Amino acid sequence: MDKQQLAEFLRSRRERLRPEDVGLSSGPRRRTPGLRREEVAVLAHISTEYYVRLEQGRAPRPSAEVLAGIASALLLTDAESGHLHVLAGTAPNRGGLHRRDVRPSILALLDRLPQTAGFVVSAMFEVLACNDLMAALMEDFRELAPRDRNLARRAFLDPNRSLYGVSDATEFRHHAVMRLRSAHVRYPADPAVTGLLDELLAGSPEFARLWERHDVQAATVLTKSFDHPLVGKITVDCDSLDLTDRDQTLVLYSATPGSRDAEALALLNVLGAQTFSTDSP
Repeated sequence: MDKQQLAEFLRSRRERLRPEDVGLSSGPRRRTPGLRREEVAVLAHISTEYYVRLEQGRAPRPSAEVLAGIASALLLTDAESGHLHVLAGTAPNRGGLHRRDVRPSILALLDRLPQTAGFVVSAMFEVLACNDLMAALMEDFRELAPRDRNLARRAFLDPNRSLYGVSDATEFRHHAVMRLRSAHVRYPADPAVTGLLDELLAGSPEFARLWERHDVQAATVLTKSFDHPLVGKITVDCDSLDLTDRDQTLVLYSATPGSRDAEALALLNVLGAQTFSTDSP
């Protein structure tokens, strides 16, 4: 149970709600944002004293039933409710180190997708593998050191290098913070994860600001646009598939067959293949 993180998460979720969101009257004398602690306690069917101690980081581990009541009172989403249980120690925690080895079958799948740009990222946003079209669309991450393959580090500490003309850079930064917060809960003792977070918190005021929001659920990204220097603007469908056994994500960019975007991807595939052939010994 991470009492401090649990306390901060509860406060952040309580302060975002308005009384009318849960069927209460604002009243003329309400001076602080969000719900009052005693209101949450009533809605969750627990004592005010116990809920106050939870927000102060002084309470013993709550039961699953208490957490369910709090999740209902605070109108938590499924992702937020799951995060609450992990913080409280009532859900499985992976612990140890996050995995960086990609299943051979996934590596083979990437190579069998010539019209789709694909890559695999770890729990901390390091690009672990990519295919040739992805290398042509963004960059050949296979040639980079692990530190330089981290998309979160690039997004916050080296934005000029990281954007690739992408249309949703701001949304990606927000998404990265949310995923890293969840990774930190799952791997609290992994020096790679904690080291990255320390680096981002110290080096990026924007990351620090987003981190303080305690958000854990990202909006689904269905399309993404790139302004590529060789083939111009490309808008692609974006599909993310969770590889749960290794806590990794397979990301695929594709375009509707016969569309201008599909033609641009095909041209980029040819140009990339020529470049790789020229560069090879």
